Formats: sequence, C-alpha cells, structure tokens
Amino acid sequence: MGAGNVLDSSVLVLNRLFMAVHVVPVRRAMSLLVKDSAEVVFVENDKYATYDFESWTELSMIRAQFPPDEETEYVRTVTLQIQVPRIIRLLVYDRLPAQEVKFNRRNIYARDENRCQYCGRRFATSELSLDHVIPRSLGGRATWDNLVCACIACNARKGGRTPQHASMTLVRKPSRPKRNPLLSLSLGSAAYRSWRQFLSDAYWSVELK
Repeated sequence: MGAGNVLDSSVLVLNRLFMAVHVVPVRRAMSLLVKDSAEVVFVENDKYATYDFESWTELSMIRAQFPPDEETEYVRTVTLQIQVPRIIRLLVYDRLPAQEVKFNRRNIYARDENRCQYCGRRFATSELSLDHVIPRSLGGRATWDNLVCACIACNARKGGRTPQHASMTLVRKPSRPKRNPLLSLSLGSAAYRSWRQFLSDAYWSVELK
C-alpha cells in the first residue's frame, strides 16, 4: 500500500469510556495523537495497552527492527517510522455515537460492496457510479431504496429507463442498512481484527467523518 493510501486507511476512534464513536483516516488520527488529544489502544492476544504519542513512537521504532507481518503498516518520515494505529481513544470525549447510518455516497458503495448491482461484478470506486433504479425523470428520488452502484457499461445500457424496461435485473433489492456498511467491510479484513472487541451491536452505526 502506498504512503497516500496508508494515510487514508481507517482508524477506529473510542471515546474516553472505550466506546466506539467514529472512524477516521490515519492522517486525522495522527493529528489527534500529536496534539495529545488521544492515545493509541494497541491490541495483542486479546489484551490491550494504551500509549501516548511519544511512547507509541518509541515502540514503533523497536517493532520496525523486526520483520513486519502483513497486517502492520508504517507512516515514514525523514527520521521516524511510526506504526499505523488501528484504534485510538479520545482523552476527554465521553459522548455516545449517532445511531443512524449516514446517507452518503461512501456508505452506498460500502453497502453494495463496490459491486455493480446489475452485472454483479466488483469494480474500483472510480469505475462505478450511482444509478437511480427509478429514474429521476420518472419521479425516482435519492433514497436508500432507489440508489445502487452501477458500472459504466450497465449504467449506459440502462439509460433513463427502469430495470424492467431495460430488461435488466437487480442483484439484490436496495435498502437502508441497519449497521454501518463500511465497518462491516473493515471487520472482514485481518488488519482490523482488533476492532472487534470494541464493537458491540449497540455501536455498529458509527458515523464516519
């Protein structure tokens, strides 16, 4: 993964009470650590320890001397190698997360797992667009149950028609997700396994910032 992609990967944010409240990019997490607004929560063998930015940097330099596993990533500067934290804890924030999944492009793509909902193939985000199942010209609205991911070819084929008129079938019926879809995708990755013990059903709808 390139340096830019590493800085854009996800970090789970806990409040002061160790409850999940947000997911932020690595670059935002590092900023909070540098300002001493947060600390790293490092999980290993189902146990966790906390580190401020200085101690986390020291630990990172020690760990960097050993062969990395495929789950470990580093942010490199001229003089430092800092291991990318997977979880941070805010030191003064104790509010609870919003319970409604935010309606935005990122969550729709995550809900549909970056698959075109007409041909069923998975594409890079840049090769997908959002399609109104019932076209706007026919009164279709921008809602959870009327927007789906579509590849360029399928979107062009469907045009301004309904799936029925275009002789096309949806892979699955779109609906509002009950849990944050991007969190569900992340939990499928070994790199984010450490998130699990901090995510009960009550906190699945973490709002992304």
